[in-house]
Amino acid sequence: MKRNATAVWNGSLKEGAGKLSTQSKTLENTQYSFKSRFEEGIGTNPEELIAAAHSGCFTMQLSAYITEAGFEIESIETKCDIDLVDGTIVSSHLTVNAKVKGISDDAFQQEVTKAEKNCPVSKVLNAAISTIATLV
Repeated sequence: MKRNATAVWNGSLKEGAGKLSTQSKTLENTQYSFKSRFEEGIGTNPEELIAAAHSGCFTMQLSAYITEAGFEIESIETKCDIDLVDGTIVSSHLTVNAKVKGISDDAFQQEVTKAEKNCPVSKVLNAAISTIATLV
């Protein structure tokens, strides 16, 4: 399986702007710029997209592990905070709230730890990854 996205940038870093498009067309000519990355501009930015990818990937991996363990998932919600310091992504912090029928907190935390270490996006990030997970 291969997926792709395309970025087009016009102009200088601070005054220019770019557009992102994905193979699926979910993003199509989506605006990004210096302001949307480092200030409060309209559009997305690479860190926000990494946060979306990590939260989505982790949540799917956690769902797989919980299902394989024989539990029924009502919902899993994951927020991802990406920290960019001095031009380097230094951490990805996942905050998870889940409703799972019949699972103990210990069993849930074990599945969370496995998902944190094994989702494909976690594996590609060269940053500290942490998770706080709450079983509702």
